[in-house]
Amino acid sequence: LPHIDHRNRGMRTRLGCLSHKSDSYNDFTAILPDKPNRALKRLSTEEATRWADSFDVLLSHKYGLAAFRAFLKTEFSEENLEFWLACEDFKKTRSAAKLASKAQRIFEEFIDVQAPREVNIDFQTRELTRRNMQDPSLSCFDQAQGKVHSLMEKDSYPRFLRSKIYTDLL
Repeated sequence: LPHIDHRNRGMRTRLGCLSHKSDSYNDFTAILPDKPNRALKRLSTEEATRWADSFDVLLSHKYGLAAFRAFLKTEFSEENLEFWLACEDFKKTRSAAKLASKAQRIFEEFIDVQAPREVNIDFQTRELTRRNMQDPSLSCFDQAQGKVHSLMEKDSYPRFLRSKIYTDLL
C-alpha cells in the first residue's frame, strides 16, 4: 500500500498549501527570477501596466511570467503555463535524438489521461497529439499548446489582471 501513503502525503501537501493560500504581493516576491528588492526596483509601473495590453506581452516579460505563475499557483492551475513553457522549449530542440524522448516526457507529464499535471484539453486534441507522437516533430504539440494558450488567455489572464498580485504592482 505504498501508493496510498504517497497520495496521502500529496493530499496533506495540497491541503497545507491551500491553508496558506494567498493572493498577496508577498507570495509574488518569493518567486521572482531575481532577488526581490533589486527586481522590484527594476520593474516599473509602466512595464507592469503593459502586461494588460495582451496576454503575449505578459508571457514575453520575465517578471510578468513570474507574476502570472505565482497567480496560477494560487489557483492550482500552473500546469497550463508549465505545459505551454515546455512546448516553447521543445520547439527549440535541434537534436533529432532528443526530440522523441522530450516529446514523450511532455506527453506523459501533461497530455496523457491521468498524467501527473494533466492539462484540460478536449478528446480530439488529445487523440491528435497521441497520433502525432507516433512520429514526433517540432509541431506535434501545436494544437494542444494553442488550446491551452487560448484557455489561459480567455480564463486565467483576465482573473490575473484583477488579482491582488497584479494590482499591487500598479
